[in-house]
Amino acid sequence: MGDSQMAKQEKTLAAPKKTVICISGLAGTGKSTLSKKLADKYHLRYFSGGDVLKELAKQEGYDVSVQGWWESPEGLKFLNERVNDPKFDKTVDDKLLEYAQQGNVLLDSWTMPWLLKEGFKIWLEASLEKRAARVAIRDGITVAEAFEVLKEKEARTKAIYKSLYGFVLGEDFKPFDFILDTDNLSANEVFEVLCKVIDRVVISVPNI
Repeated sequence: MGDSQMAKQEKTLAAPKKTVICISGLAGTGKSTLSKKLADKYHLRYFSGGDVLKELAKQEGYDVSVQGWWESPEGLKFLNERVNDPKFDKTVDDKLLEYAQQGNVLLDSWTMPWLLKEGFKIWLEASLEKRAARVAIRDGITVAEAFEVLKEKEARTKAIYKSLYGFVLGEDFKPFDFILDTDNLSANEVFEVLCKVIDRVVISVPNI
């Protein structure tokens, strides 16, 4: 392939300037790693609701440097703070909405699919068993420990969003344009599927 052809092909990978893509999925679906990879491929700015929340937790005195912090005792303690005070989540959501209005973004978020009218919204689905196995490997804990901490974390998180916005995370799929079951797919296979969907639906790259 010549240089001009390569440049032309690379150009088609860039999403339109007003593009907004939202990716959601419960812990252990691989959404954060996947979101960063997709943002890089399509030249989109990447913003994570979880990263903004971590920064707020850090400002509150939490040490967020621990691997798998959200599932750690400190992470669950901060989750309790969020249950009792909606200011943290509201601050994050206001910031992500601001980024979305600017366009050219990929948002890794649990709330944006419900709060944004525009954008292409993707949900990554996976069973609790599969997600617990992935989190156990990631965080160096047993599958049983991962299973219990995920159940506790998700029950509290669902309560937060149900109270704030009225939707049930992981059960209400109305806002989503595409839902992908990742249980029997590798990370690379999930990436390839989503690239095809984004190419055809969001960017409208013609078949070659």
